[in-house]
Amino acid sequence: MNIRSLTRGDGVVIGAAVLLFIASFLDFYSSDGAPEGLDMPSLWGSGPVLMSVVLAGVIGAALVVVGRGLPQAPKVAGLDLGQFGVAFTVFAAWSALGNVFDPASAANNFGSGSSDGPDAGIGLILALVATLVMAAAAIATPLVPALKGALIPAPRPAAPQPPYGGQPQGGYGYPGAPQPAGYGQPQPGQPGQPYGQPQPPAADFSPFWFAVPVPRPLFAEDGSPTPIAELAPGTWYLAVEQRGPALVAQTQDGRRGVLQDTTGIQRG
Repeated sequence: MNIRSLTRGDGVVIGAAVLLFIASFLDFYSSDGAPEGLDMPSLWGSGPVLMSVVLAGVIGAALVVVGRGLPQAPKVAGLDLGQFGVAFTVFAAWSALGNVFDPASAANNFGSGSSDGPDAGIGLILALVATLVMAAAAIATPLVPALKGALIPAPRPAAPQPPYGGQPQGGYGYPGAPQPAGYGQPQPGQPGQPYGQPQPPAADFSPFWFAVPVPRPLFAEDGSPTPIAELAPGTWYLAVEQRGPALVAQTQDGRRGVLQDTTGIQRG
């Protein structure tokens, strides 16, 4: 599980799950007419609330986070693990709302007279707040750009070491930078490069670290259309060559491949 692939929205989900767990140990009920010193039960004292609010919310948050952190989330009945997690968080919020409206359930219907039952305690109210925030973050994360940002910023790597050399970065050895006139293009009187032929490495290229904004496939250097790896956001990779608009990148385990889509990359 790559924790650097988690988003700010996942951080909100985790924080809400922690608040829900804390709330589960607080008072289920509150009553103005209760004797002083009466020990009110916590949310753990109610089986339905424990199962449908506390455990459903915590399990839902765990599924959302795990489903987002795995490179390939497993599917259950055709649905991603994260989608199951979102459903759990919505169910927990719905259950908490019902219990806040009627914390005594049907128990206050017993007896000859009509009497008000106990009110919702601080634990039940906080559980409602936590599950509402959790469900909202789980649903909104894929939709709101501010929540899709990386939860843990990628650390700035050290300068590349030999054999790639310690030359200073800069110049035009990266996508989108200015290039000298005529660089990489056929000159007058020279034949153009045949279509489909691999681009030669860029001259005066200085290796540099970079990170991708979204998952990007890494293709074999021989031009095979099948990706050999996937570059994940929040992880730094080393660019060792430039071939036209593409980069030859090296992963942490030493594999090399061609990154064809270099738009929006972040240089280290």
